[in-house]
Amino acid sequence: MGLIEKGKIEGILSGYKKLCIATVCSHSALQIFRGARQEKVHTIGICTKDRLEFYKSFPHAAPDEFLVVDSLADVPVDELVARDAVAVPHGSFVEYVGERLDGMAVPVFGNRRSLQFERDRMKMFSWMEKAGLRVPKTMKPEEIDRMAIVKFPGAKGGHGYMIVKSEKEYWEKIGKRKALIQEFIVGVRAYPHYFHSAFSGAGFRTSYGHVELMGVDRRVESNAEEIARAVAAGGNVPLSFTVMGNASMVLRESLLPEFMEMGRNVSDTSKELFGGMHGPFCVETIVTEDLDIYAFEISARIVAGTNILYHPYAEFTHGEHVSTGRRIAMELKEAFKKKKMNEIVY
Repeated sequence: MGLIEKGKIEGILSGYKKLCIATVCSHSALQIFRGARQEKVHTIGICTKDRLEFYKSFPHAAPDEFLVVDSLADVPVDELVARDAVAVPHGSFVEYVGERLDGMAVPVFGNRRSLQFERDRMKMFSWMEKAGLRVPKTMKPEEIDRMAIVKFPGAKGGHGYMIVKSEKEYWEKIGKRKALIQEFIVGVRAYPHYFHSAFSGAGFRTSYGHVELMGVDRRVESNAEEIARAVAAGGNVPLSFTVMGNASMVLRESLLPEFMEMGRNVSDTSKELFGGMHGPFCVETIVTEDLDIYAFEISARIVAGTNILYHPYAEFTHGEHVSTGRRIAMELKEAFKKKKMNEIVY
């Protein structure tokens, strides 16, 4: 399915009389619903029957109404448009719906072209390189001459990622499966959460707005977190990077200017490549012992690390605690009030 024309989405938006926020009940949905409630924006949860009890159990973070579907991949487009809804994409939304989101006739917060760049590893790496980011070496199987990490397509939270040290080991473990091979950089993983705004004056100025730093997290990854203890105890545990959760991180202050500059460069380059990125995104990084920052992925939408609802950088920016979920609602409210929804919704 091809990319829906922006003019068609603008036509749909022109008929909206109110603002409603909708998303799939998974990933960061509780935070998105809570933030919208704080801003008094009506919310819709696209939910399977088996998840209803769970989402209803958090009354301050439940959606105002549910649209029950057989599968989270089944986005009820006509019902969302009839309710004046803007869909907010997140990791599960992107994973379940996939490329069908490109042609879906429902307004989506942000620029859906950015999700095409997230989905296509080669486009993503071109984006990062044009933004001037330091990136790990990408390899072909025959070029593996050091420790390398093998990643599979899609937003899978690290599930299935493997470490290999040679071409022979690659073919034994991976075979003919489609995968990306990256040099394994040793360091501390840091995941900064940014928000690009068309209307705010906070943060670093970009060519089409401002980029704010909302927070930083690290990911708690299944047995990758415990591997040193297991080895010390004499165990032989296979390494796994499946994300179990997230923990907040405060960076040493001398690193912050470089991280802010990274956010600006990624935003400015997105404007050149595909018309700009609006709302939340994350540059996934590793900081080495020499304080070199390597960027290995861009998530062009809200990431699960923002579910840690308190990050000091958001308070430093807004003067009070503002989650990324609430920040989304604030931006959409401002756009609706100014009749500029077409600038940040596609």
